[in-house]
Amino acid sequence: MAAIASSSLFLSIPTSKLPKHSSLSASRPLSLTSSSHQSLSSLASISPSVFSQPIKTTKRYSAATNFTVKAESKKKVLIVNTNSGGHAVIGFYFAKELLGSGHDVTIFTVGDEASDKMKKPPFSRFSEIVSAGGKTVWGDPAEVGKVVGEATFDVVLDNNGKDLDTVKPVIDWAKSAGAKQFLFISSAGIYNPTDEPPHVEGDAVKSSAGHVGVEQYLAEVFSGWASFRPQYMIGSGNNKDCEEWFFDRIVRDRPVFIPGSGMQLTNISHVRDLSSMLTVAVEKPDAASGNIFNCVSDRAVTLDGMARLCAAAAGKSVEIIHYDPKALGIDAKKAFPFRNMHFYAEPRAAQDILGWQATTNLPEDLKERFEEYVKIGRDKKDIKFDLDDKILEALKVPVAV
Repeated sequence: MAAIASSSLFLSIPTSKLPKHSSLSASRPLSLTSSSHQSLSSLASISPSVFSQPIKTTKRYSAATNFTVKAESKKKVLIVNTNSGGHAVIGFYFAKELLGSGHDVTIFTVGDEASDKMKKPPFSRFSEIVSAGGKTVWGDPAEVGKVVGEATFDVVLDNNGKDLDTVKPVIDWAKSAGAKQFLFISSAGIYNPTDEPPHVEGDAVKSSAGHVGVEQYLAEVFSGWASFRPQYMIGSGNNKDCEEWFFDRIVRDRPVFIPGSGMQLTNISHVRDLSSMLTVAVEKPDAASGNIFNCVSDRAVTLDGMARLCAAAAGKSVEIIHYDPKALGIDAKKAFPFRNMHFYAEPRAAQDILGWQATTNLPEDLKERFEEYVKIGRDKKDIKFDLDDKILEALKVPVAV
């Protein structure tokens, strides 16, 4: 029932080697290879040669070829930022990058500055924004006009709402206030599951998803708009566990339980890639206008691979145990931080339309993340592993005390 895994797998499909005006056929075979060697040098990639079936033109993303991109001058940017969840760090990094590029930035955080939420990162690090020349305000996005007063902005980013009821007041205010560009942080989670990974711009989405309604409304009322669909992310200041989940177990010599085979593909990006993509969109508004961008890095990683990379960053070994959540009566959504399925997207539109390039390097980025993990003392924190213990008991797998 349980199996110890011993492979680490990265997957990469360089867009330069795929036809820019076509997308992958649903009939093509997907061949994955892995090595049982435990060294990080044991990497595998998907080669264009595995796509032996003819390429078919579909409604999926295809690159434009007849535009001219010109970087714009200094902009006044308003970031409406969520006060919770993993997306909050996007606004923080975006503000810092814009300020570093010479733009004028105001970050509008939902809620009250005096709330306990503001004591946690990234909000506890907002002094970095202020010291760089940025402004910080708090309030209700539905009353954004009252909060910012007479201030005007060239660009507005909504990194808060997940449905039209929440985002519409911000969109309507931005339009009436003369903003030229509106950017929206959506989610790659709105894509329908597919037998043809990766997700690319233009793939079918869940019509019931709130983000879809926002994207549709933007397309109707705003001439200069763009939507960005992120996945999982790592980076200093993130207040939602990603790599930390693995570190918690690895440093305590506990097994890492991964549902399914462990070969499921996902995309884990450093948040600096998300902020750099947004910044390019601000500086190339004509190119970005009317487009949807997968806001992700350009490589996939397996779930087993993520565990092994985290272990390598911590300088330790890791025992991976696979299990069937349904057979054990375990809710995988509570027991594991990622989806128990292939779930990854590629940033083809950003690469082709904006000329953007990813910089995420998980082996190196995770070393940096582990250094901070130890620095804040989380490796010594008393952590309960109730669900892990339940899985152990169900599998009858002994664990060292």
